[in-house]
Amino acid sequence: MSTETMVEPDRAAATSAAPPKRRGRPGYDVESLLAIAAKLFNERGYDGTSMEDLSRALGITKSAIYHHVSSKQELLRMAVDRALDQLFAVAAETRRSEGSAIERLEHLLRASVRVLCAELPFVTLLLRVRGNTEIERDALARRREFDRYVAELVAEAEADGDVRTDIRPALTARLLFGMVNSTIEWYRPSGEAAVAELADAIAKIAFDGMRVAPSRGIAPTGGDEAT
Repeated sequence: MSTETMVEPDRAAATSAAPPKRRGRPGYDVESLLAIAAKLFNERGYDGTSMEDLSRALGITKSAIYHHVSSKQELLRMAVDRALDQLFAVAAETRRSEGSAIERLEHLLRASVRVLCAELPFVTLLLRVRGNTEIERDALARRREFDRYVAELVAEAEADGDVRTDIRPALTARLLFGMVNSTIEWYRPSGEAAVAELADAIAKIAFDGMRVAPSRGIAPTGGDEAT
């Protein structure tokens, strides 16, 4: 797939903006509603969470919720789009950069770690969707588009001679971001320093294994060994 099919920067910037707030009761807004919805969807599953559950968790009536959103489906779409839009924004940023392919790949990885840490509930929800609804299928299609972009960067880095070629680019991309995505299972927010440390650790482990190893001298065989 050509990277031209990726989300354009203007679209990414527009869609990554926070949802417009509707006027409603004091103290209630879409942001707080979305945060609670993502939390409950992660804890109980989307199908296992009702609007009644949301109203109890928020301490407001269901009619107050409907003042802000039209349905539970709208909440799910807003939640997964929040994660996806930010990931596509860093992809668009990476496309605009002028570094080598492997430098852009590392930038994308580090920026994706920052998105995961900053938007942990929303990224967690995104990674747990299984395609049971149209909204989930749309989210999975966008995830695959992002994965293809990563694979293209890997292939470009291979062509540059910076990445080992004995592993298929698509597999390398999956393994690379599989390591990033697995952090949702144990990461807990603990400050910017911890986020930077996490990004450094993943980048070191990943890229030290991906890069082409420097040529090494061949040890002599047979005869007396040097002492």
